[in-house]
Amino acid sequence: MEANVLTEPAPPALAQAPARPRAPVFPVSDIVKGTFDFMPATLAGYLAGIGIVVLLYWGEAPATVMLPWLGLFGVVWLARAWTAHRFKRVPPQSGVQWERWRSWCNVGTLASGMLWGLTGWVFYPMGDRIQEIGLLIVIYSFCVAGVPVLATQPRIYLVFATLCFAPLAARIAMEGRAYAFELIGILLIIISLTTVLTRRYRQALERVLELKLHADELLSRLSVEKQAADAARREAEVANRAKTQFFTAASHDLRQPLHAMGLFAEALRQKSHDDEVAQLVNSINASVDALEELFSELLDITRIDSGGVAAHPQHFEIGDIFRKLRLHFEPTAFEKGLSLRLRGAKHKVFADPLLVERILRNLVSNAVRYTQDGSVLVSCRQRGGRLLLQVWDTGVGISQAEQARIFEEFYQVPGTTARAAHERKGLGLGLAIVKRLADLMDAPLSLRSEPGRGTVFTLELPIGKALAAPLGSMSKKGPVGLTLDGRTIVVVEDEPAVRSGLEALLRGWGATMLSFDSVANCSAWAHATDPAVVKPDLLIVDYRLENGKTGVDAINVLRGRFGEDVPAIMVTGSTMTGHDQEAQEKNFHLLIKPVVPNKLRAMIAFKLHVKPRA
Repeated sequence: MEANVLTEPAPPALAQAPARPRAPVFPVSDIVKGTFDFMPATLAGYLAGIGIVVLLYWGEAPATVMLPWLGLFGVVWLARAWTAHRFKRVPPQSGVQWERWRSWCNVGTLASGMLWGLTGWVFYPMGDRIQEIGLLIVIYSFCVAGVPVLATQPRIYLVFATLCFAPLAARIAMEGRAYAFELIGILLIIISLTTVLTRRYRQALERVLELKLHADELLSRLSVEKQAADAARREAEVANRAKTQFFTAASHDLRQPLHAMGLFAEALRQKSHDDEVAQLVNSINASVDALEELFSELLDITRIDSGGVAAHPQHFEIGDIFRKLRLHFEPTAFEKGLSLRLRGAKHKVFADPLLVERILRNLVSNAVRYTQDGSVLVSCRQRGGRLLLQVWDTGVGISQAEQARIFEEFYQVPGTTARAAHERKGLGLGLAIVKRLADLMDAPLSLRSEPGRGTVFTLELPIGKALAAPLGSMSKKGPVGLTLDGRTIVVVEDEPAVRSGLEALLRGWGATMLSFDSVANCSAWAHATDPAVVKPDLLIVDYRLENGKTGVDAINVLRGRFGEDVPAIMVTGSTMTGHDQEAQEKNFHLLIKPVVPNKLRAMIAFKLHVKPRA
C-alpha cells in the first residue's frame, strides 16, 4: 500500500511569479507611448528651430531656397501632428498595431533628421560666422533633445544623429575654409559624446525598468501575503467571536448551578444552628462568590480584547455609581470590619458610566480584599479642568518594584497571600481589565502606594454637565439579617434548581412565595379572577426565559396588572451587556449570577425599605 504524504504547497502566486529579467527589453507599447508623450514638445521645438533658422537666413537665402525648405518642414510637421492626433483618438489594441505605430514614429523621426541634415547642407554656405554658429547650435540642440525620446532605440538614434550632422560635415569639408577639418573633428566628438549620453540614458532607463519589475514582483508577493494576512485576520476574528460566544454561553450556563448552590447553602444555614454547618455554608458562599468573579474577569477581558466593548460617553452624576458600589460592597466591608466611605457624589462626569462602574468595582474589590484593618475610601474631586476619581485603602500596599507590573494579565504581587479561604486572589485579571477600560476611554490611570500603609488609584475624567437630581441615597450599613414576614414575593425563573433555591431561601426569611417558570404562567396567575390574587411586594425575575422571552416581559406583564410602582429585581448571568441602561429606563435593579445571599439580602432590603434585624 502506498503511503500518503501530506505536504504544504507553496502559494500559487508566489510559486509562479516570473523571475526578474537581467536585461530588460523595453516593450513596444512603452516606446510608442513615450514618443507620443514627447510629441507636443517635439512639435513646439521644431517650430522654434524653424523660426531661428528663418531669422538667421531670411536676408541671406533666396526665396527659391527658403520657401521650398519651409514647405518641406511644414509637410513633415503636419504629418507628425496628424499622427499624434490619430494615436490619441484611436490607440492601438494588438501587438501588430503597436509595431505598425512604432514604424510610423521612426519614419517621422528619420524624415525630421533628413530635413535637419538638408538644412545644414543648404544654409551653411550662405551665412557668416554668426549664422554658422547658430545653425550648428540648432542642429545640435535637436540631436540632444532626441536622447530621451530615442534612448530606447539606440540604432534609430544613431541614424538620426548621422542624418543631422553628416550633410553638414560634408558641406564644411567641401567649402575648404580655414579650420574646416578641425570643425569636422569637433562635430565628430559632439556626435560621439551624444551617442555615449544616449547609451547612459538607456542604461538608466533599464535600471528604472528593472527596479519597476522588482517592485511589481514585491507588490505581487505583498498582495499574496496581504491576502493571507487578511484571511488569517478573518479567521482570528471568527475565532475571537467564537471564543467570546463560548465564554458568554459557558459563563451563563455555569452561573446557573452556582447561583442555585449559593441559595441552597443559605437555606441550609436557616435550617441548622450548628456552628460547623454555618462555617461550611460560609465557605460555599465564598467559593461561589470567587467563581463569579473569575467568570466575570475572563468574560470581560475576552470581550475587550475582541473589540466587543466600546466607550459611549455621556453626562451623569458619579453618585449614581456610588450608590451601586455601596449596595454591592458595604456588606462585604462590614463583614471584615472595614469602613466603606464614598465622597464627592455630587460631581458630574462625562464618560461611559458602565465602564467607569466596572473600573470602580474592580478597584474597590481589590481594596476590600487586601485591606484587613481601617477603611476604603472612594472619592471624586475636581482638580483644574478634570475630575480625579480615586480609590484609597489602608491595605498591604504595593512595592515600587511591583507597581510597573500590576496591570499585566495574570500577574499577582508576591507576598500578598490571602489570610482566609474566602480572600483568594483570583486570576490577576482585575487590574488588567481596569487598565484596558481606562485606555478605551482615554482616561489617564495612575497609582501611588507604600507597603504597609496602603494604595490609591486615580482615574482622570472630564467634567460633565449638571443633570436632574438623583434618587435618594442608600443607608450606610448593609443588612446583616432580614425579615420578610407578611411580604409577598413573585419569582419568575425557568431553571428548576435556582427556583427551588430561591423558594427555600425566601421562605426561610419569612416571605410568602409565588414562583413561576414562564411569562405565560405568571400572566395567567396575574389576570385570574381568583380573589386570593394580591398585589406582590417585590418581583424577582430571571433575564432569559422561555421562547425568547425575557424578565423585562415578565415585569411589564405584572406591572401592567398591579401598577408601575411594584419594585423589581432582575437576575442575569450576563455582564457588560448594557442591561444597566434598560434597568434605568424600566426602573428595576440588576444582580449578576451567581448571587450570594448577602447581596440578595442587601438588594431586597433596599427595594422594600426593610430595616435589617440584628
